[in-house]
Amino acid sequence: MSDTAPFRPFAAGTQPPLDHAAYGSTHLRHPKRALRPLAQTVSETTGPHFTPALFPEIGDLTKQAKGEPLGERIIVAGRVTDEDGRPIPNTMVEVWQANAAGRYAHPRDTHDAPADPNFPGEGRVFTDAQGHYRFVTIKPGAYPWRNHHNAWRPVHIHFSLFGTGFAQRLITQMYFSGDPLLALDPIYHGIADAGARDRLVSRFDLDITEPEWALGYRFDIVLRGRGATPFEEAH
Repeated sequence: MSDTAPFRPFAAGTQPPLDHAAYGSTHLRHPKRALRPLAQTVSETTGPHFTPALFPEIGDLTKQAKGEPLGERIIVAGRVTDEDGRPIPNTMVEVWQANAAGRYAHPRDTHDAPADPNFPGEGRVFTDAQGHYRFVTIKPGAYPWRNHHNAWRPVHIHFSLFGTGFAQRLITQMYFSGDPLLALDPIYHGIADAGARDRLVSRFDLDITEPEWALGYRFDIVLRGRGATPFEEAH
């Protein structure tokens, strides 16, 4: 019997639209014409070969500089699976985020918040044979983003997952339970299905938490079909 699962498309309303009126900048950057599929060659489907040897892991974002970053240390962990719960092993998972004050380590971030020279805010790991991944990081802060008057992004961490080739990439965001800004965020509410939105919210997990050191949050990622995690421009 083949272990290849039949493809199940995303359910309606579980993925964000390319043009969402409440998310102002999508109107300027979404495609205005029908998309045209491009045939993929071997270069797109098999390369580059993502391995820890070529892309060294950065699993602890708090150990990238000489000093300790400011903020609350947390652990983020979970599994990457398909819609049938089968693990996706050896997948490169990248994260990037703002620091504890809500500022990215990027020259284009002009938010009037303190920069943290000890926190570049970028990490990378590979899933194990059972699809597990784990990061140590700092809980990011909220920040203004000028989408509308007094608009603030909820606390979040960006995730990127690569398949077997560079063209096989999915991007999503992880949020935190109880954040009052979720109710006001047009990016989060760009996903019509409430159940799908909820799959973007991490959960506190005592088993991931390490005593007297860091709180743990679980964020499982489902790549397609039933119960799929919402991804940016996945369609």
